[in-house]
Order: sequence, then structure tokens, then C-alpha cells
Amino acid sequence: MKKFLMLSAIAIAFTSVVSAQKTVVDIAVGSEKHTTLVAAVKAADLVATLQSAGPFTVFAPVNAAFDKLPAGTVATLLKPENKATLTKVLTYHVVAGNIDAAGVVKAITEGKGKAVLTTVSGGKLTASLVDGKVILTDENGGTATVVATDLKAGNGIVHVIDGVVLPK
Repeated sequence: MKKFLMLSAIAIAFTSVVSAQKTVVDIAVGSEKHTTLVAAVKAADLVATLQSAGPFTVFAPVNAAFDKLPAGTVATLLKPENKATLTKVLTYHVVAGNIDAAGVVKAITEGKGKAVLTTVSGGKLTASLVDGKVILTDENGGTATVVATDLKAGNGIVHVIDGVVLPK
């Protein structure tokens, strides 16, 4: 019985370590609501980058967010000749560091209602609270609402958003 309990404890510990080693890319790949994002990350050759040590905070748009873009936008961005633009758009959704939901809210509170986040692309996203929800405003005035938070990976954290934010 002791041997069984010990093996069970080891199996549980191993499972915890393995799940903690998921990357931010693995989280997106495992979600049926992020197939467009995954296709875009692959087309931009960002998989290896987003599987690296990080840490990264990723604001991951759902498929429906991409559907809100003007017709043909996604297909155009996925073309090889538009890889640089696609990379800029995708890295605009990534912030260096591991910022959980509580950290975002704390930064907004400390910023007297707004927190400016510098993205990996070098652009700025402004986070604010509206009716208890975190809203991201891009450099063009477009917005996205954070709809799920704190999906933890071994190299960062993912927050799901309902819109695509765009750099200037």
C-alpha cells in the first residue's frame, strides 16, 4: 500500500511539472477558439520564439475577434509577403514579463485608472477598467475586452481577448 501511495504521489508530481511546462503556444494550440491565432503565429514563424523561456504575457484574440476585422484582412496578413506586418500585429499582443490579472488590475489602480503596457513590438497598449472588466485600447483607439485570465504556462501567462488590437 505504501508503495502504491508513493507511486501515486510521484505520478501526481510529474503531471504537475509537465503541465507547468506547457508554453503559451501550447495553450493556444490546445484551444479550439484560437485556431486563427495559431495559424497566424505559424505563418509569422513565431512558434519557436513563443516557446522560448520568456516570460511572456500574451493577450490572445479568439477566432471571433479575427472575424471582426474587415473582410480579407486575415487572408492578406497570412500571405508570405506580409510576414513583417503579421509579425508586428502578433507581437503587439505580447508583453514581456509574467503579468497575471491581479497585476494588471494593480497597475491600472496605481496608474489612476490606466496602465500603459509596452508590447514586444515596441507599441503601447492602454489597460483600463470598465464595469469591472479589463479593456485594452490600442494606439488607434480600437478596444478589446479581456474575457478569460491567468491561463498559466511554463514561460508566461495567457489572457483571452475578444478583439484584435492593432499597432499604428
